Amino acid sequence: MVTFLALSTAFIIGFLLTPVLILVFKKLKMIDAPGGRKIHNGFIPSMGGVGFVIGIFISVITWFSLNQMVELRFFLTSFGLIFLLGLRDDLVDLTAWQKLLGQIVAAYIVVIFGDIRFTSLYGFLGVYEIPELVSYVITIFTIVGLTNSFNLIDGLDGLAGSISVVAFTFLGWWFWEADMIAYSMFALIIVGGVLSFLIFNWHPAKIFMGDTGSLSLGFALSVMAILFVDTNGNMLASEGWKFNAPIASGLALLIVPIYDTCRIFTKRIRRGKSPFSADKSHIHHFMMRMGLRHDQVALAMVGIMLFFVGIMFLGAQMSDHVLVPSIAILAAVLGLRLDVITLRRVKVITSQAPPILSVRMKKKSTIKPEVNQKILKKVKLTEN
Repeated sequence: MVTFLALSTAFIIGFLLTPVLILVFKKLKMIDAPGGRKIHNGFIPSMGGVGFVIGIFISVITWFSLNQMVELRFFLTSFGLIFLLGLRDDLVDLTAWQKLLGQIVAAYIVVIFGDIRFTSLYGFLGVYEIPELVSYVITIFTIVGLTNSFNLIDGLDGLAGSISVVAFTFLGWWFWEADMIAYSMFALIIVGGVLSFLIFNWHPAKIFMGDTGSLSLGFALSVMAILFVDTNGNMLASEGWKFNAPIASGLALLIVPIYDTCRIFTKRIRRGKSPFSADKSHIHHFMMRMGLRHDQVALAMVGIMLFFVGIMFLGAQMSDHVLVPSIAILAAVLGLRLDVITLRRVKVITSQAPPILSVRMKKKSTIKPEVNQKILKKVKLTEN
């Protein structure tokens, strides 16, 4: 009951606060302009993450017990730090190095003081326990990488929000099964906050979440995914719902941002560009070229994510040696197939479109010439 009230509190506060933020941001000209690599039309307010993150914190303060607050104190501190980092970047652009430094500091807090980290490879490639220092480095690198991967998929109405709702709902359920109630509540509180935001971010979007929202969600998701993988890998079957392939399970849960990042980095490097250069080569850009709307692409991506989560459940008794390569190969095959289908669809659309010159001539022919009435009367008089 308390969990439901906490989720509802985050939802209600976000739902009431977001319309106010839309009006305020419009009045202050804090908007995201179209053009360049942006694919939206019109001037849309950004920084929508302010609304649902405030709702999340108010819900946590209201419904968490003192013991739960103490248990998550380092996680909540680093989550707040990432929120402020994203807010600063939305208000005044930070350099890539400044953002990276802020993310490393937040990850350091949750890894070193919160002790949320990979402690093992759980038998994958014959490796079990890993040295503590190596564990710290790998975990911090993973948190920073996944945070930015999630930030990269926030380029379409409703996409990042939909992906996060599915992921945090799963994590909320799993932590509850594992008797990790504080983490379960926090995951579901985030679900409530993001659902309130999706009402205004669904196509056509009235507001974007900005780095304020995408960095916060990406950071929380990466930390909780690592906690899920490590806890699942070290737990007994009697202690909760255990997946025998913990690494593959985490990979399946985050398949959309992970695959998209690997894909665009590979494409950019092959073209001789920096992997960090911005362009329109993300999966959602390709699906948009097929003629799909924002909402259709978002639902398709959620469907792909649910497909891989389904594989995670079906392969719950399989090991990482089987499931990790299976998921990686399947994702690569689906991605290549998507590229082929997209290119074919673009060719069909292009072949069916009329030539630009004929369109211009048609537009010109539809324009009726303006006739001066005085000249027309003179012409009639001379004819008579």
